[in-house]
Formats: sequence, structure tokens, C-alpha cells
Amino acid sequence: MGYLVKQSHRAPAVTAPVPVDESLPRACVIGAGSSGIAAAKHLHLAGIGFDCFEMGSDIGGTWVLDNSNGQSACYDTLEINTSCARMAYSDFPMPANYPPYARHDQVAAYFEQYVDHFGFRHTITFDTTVEDVSRAADGRWDVRITGPGGTETRTYDAVLVANGHHWDPRWPEPAYPGSFDGEQIHAHDYRSAEQLAGRDVVVVGAGNSAMDIAVEASLTARTTTWSVRRTEWVLRKFFLGKPSDQGLLPPGWVPWWVTATRLRIGAMAAGSMTKHGLPAPSHKPGQSHPVQSERIRERLAAGAITARPGIERLDGDRVVFVDGSSAPADLVVWATGYRVSFPFLAPELVSARDNDLPLWKRTVHPDLPGLYFLGLLQPLGAVMPLAEAQAAWIAETLAGRYVPPSEADVRRQMAAEHARAQRRFYPSPRHTMEVDFDHYLWDLARERKKGRSRAAS
Repeated sequence: MGYLVKQSHRAPAVTAPVPVDESLPRACVIGAGSSGIAAAKHLHLAGIGFDCFEMGSDIGGTWVLDNSNGQSACYDTLEINTSCARMAYSDFPMPANYPPYARHDQVAAYFEQYVDHFGFRHTITFDTTVEDVSRAADGRWDVRITGPGGTETRTYDAVLVANGHHWDPRWPEPAYPGSFDGEQIHAHDYRSAEQLAGRDVVVVGAGNSAMDIAVEASLTARTTTWSVRRTEWVLRKFFLGKPSDQGLLPPGWVPWWVTATRLRIGAMAAGSMTKHGLPAPSHKPGQSHPVQSERIRERLAAGAITARPGIERLDGDRVVFVDGSSAPADLVVWATGYRVSFPFLAPELVSARDNDLPLWKRTVHPDLPGLYFLGLLQPLGAVMPLAEAQAAWIAETLAGRYVPPSEADVRRQMAAEHARAQRRFYPSPRHTMEVDFDHYLWDLARERKKGRSRAAS
């Protein structure tokens, strides 16, 4: 069945340091967010020597409000959109007293507990920025870092990239015509309703953050307008009193249409958004990344939020929309997504144009052996369990317990996976990394089993 039923208890705590096997490759992990700490944990328990570098002094990445690394998009009312049971690492369930959908501070505390439970905090070097990652003359990886002690370069056999993909704001390109007299911010810089109070706010975007900010604005702003260029299917977080992503979960091997059908049922149960002034979506449920909100319909129905289509132009103290209507505005919040970028990798080495970076199992670049990516995916669910599975796979590879198939087979699979994703979802930078949560875990587990057999033969 689905991933939810596999979580039963926490793995025993690690009470003594795991000895490093100096005969194994040495690795570098970039970032101590949810993907980076999963990588560090698996390398640590496998006895693989590594360094984990974190720009700031906090663990948890985007889930830490005002993270000292300056990269977090967390705001004070942020809570998870995947239930706790589906977000937690497989061997470390979230505390039983957490609500079905945890707050950001609870998630950050959970990550702290995870690091200490498995005993690898000492492997994380804080306040250290990875400036550059490049191929060494011998095929390994030179990593230039800057920290309290200055700048130095270290060489590693493998580099695990876990710098996240919700930190580099994407603004409208090209910019909308006209001039604007007020303030413009990206959702990445939104922190609390204090920024919205008493203002004429226009929130632009159709994702989870846009709806959260619009709801908060509706409680404190003078006026709130929600501009949606392309309507999404807005699901509810609860179905029949339970988190909507729980219940009867199909096995990971089932065809995609089963998952799409579940999303369609959820969309029908949630109800149409057309009665609230939004056009019907031009795609079916399951053809885009799901969005969820428990309050957006309520605030629209109360007249506290006015829905409008896409923007035509900015006009001084107003925003004009493509249907000819306009709204007063002294603050525009652009909830328009993020760029996938790697400031430490030269563009000629790795580049994700339009957020598109094909990878095998969303982890391996076949042209760059020893370079791995974690959490660089957008699942119909949470990233954490998938990053955990990626980390376990990489640790097996570095320890010699897993052997991949031929390069030709890797490239064939990668091309097929990429083409399949393009068929399932409408073209958009937000869908270049989309995967089916349960199928991804099932498929990767199957590949790891095959690779262990190849290693043993």
C-alpha cells in the first residue's frame, strides 16, 4: 500500500559516533535543510566520511522563520500542505501530539530532533558558504568554501547538492507594462500580516502561498484583490474529517490514472471556484501540481477577497486586469514561484533553463559522475521522504553496495521519465520536476534492489 502505512515507530537513537571507513569515497553535502540532513544522516550511518556545509546557523532550511542563511520563504502562519504522517521520514515519525498539518515551528523542531536522534550534528559546518563546485583534474570535485576561518578549497569524490528550490524568487518576465506608485514584494519576502495591514493589496499567483497571503490580507488589509492568470483546482486539506492525503492509498506500481482519479474526486468534493469569480480551470485535476486551502473559499464568499483575472498593466495607484476591471493598490505581492538555480555551479556545467534539468530518478546527471541532486523534485506530496530515499540510494552507491545499470539504460530511462512527466502536466516551469509520490518511492526501491543484486554478482 502507500507510504503512510510504512511508518510505525522511530528507529533507535544513535548513542555513539559511527566510525568513518576511510576506504570509502569522501563526500560533500551542500545545505542543512530537510534534504541535506537526510543525506547527512545516511552518509553518517553508512560510515562514509563527509562534510555538510550550511550558509547559516540553523537547521531546517525554508521551514525556519527568518533563517540566518537569508534564503527562507517562511512566514508566520505557514503550515505544511502534506499531513504529518506523509511528510515524516520513514524511520522518524513526527510527534503524536502534532496537529494533522504541522506549523512551521513544529516542523523546524522536528528536524532538530531528527539530527540529534541520529547523532550527526557534529558533521554540519555552519555559517559556511559553498562558493564554487568544479571538476578536479582527476575527475573528482573541488569545492571552494568561505567560512569564519576564511576561504579554502577541498576535494571530494562526490558532491550532494541539497540547496533547495524555493529561495531564488521568479518575478514576472517580461515585467508588466505601466508604472506603479506603491510597493512591490515577492512572496519570498512576506513574513506576517503586519506588512499587509491597512493597505490595498493585490496578490498575484494561484499557488498555496498566494492563497495563504490573500487570506491573511483579507483579515487586515483595507482591500484584497487576488489576481489569477490560470485557475487551479483548489483542494481541501480534510476529507470526511481526515487529512485528504490519507486513507486508502493505492500501491506505488498502479498506473498514473489511479492517482489522477483520486485528485479528480478530491477536486469535485472541494467544489468549483467559478462561483467565486474565477474561470473554470483549462486543465483536468491531476494535470497540474495540486494546491490546497481551507479558507480561501470562505473569504471569497464573504467578499473579503475579490478575485480577478491576470494583469494587463500597472497604472499608478491601481492595477488593471485583462477583463478591463481595475483595483486600488499600494502593495503588490508577486507569488510567482522560484527559479531553480545553483550559484556554486558554472552555467556551462549545470543549468536549469526554465527550471528544466533532466535527471535520472531526479538525482543523477549521467554526464557528471559523482554529482548528485537531492530534493530537486516536486511531488504530489512532501519532498522529505523522497529526499530520504535518494539519500539512502546515494549512500549505497558510495559504499559499493549498489551498482547502476549501463549508461545507455540510464539515459533511456531518464528520457522516458522526462517525456512521461511532460505528457502528464501542462507546460509550466512549476511542472518540470513533478513526480508521483508513491510511484517514485516504489520505483526507486525497485531500482535499488536491482542495483544491490548487480553489486553482489
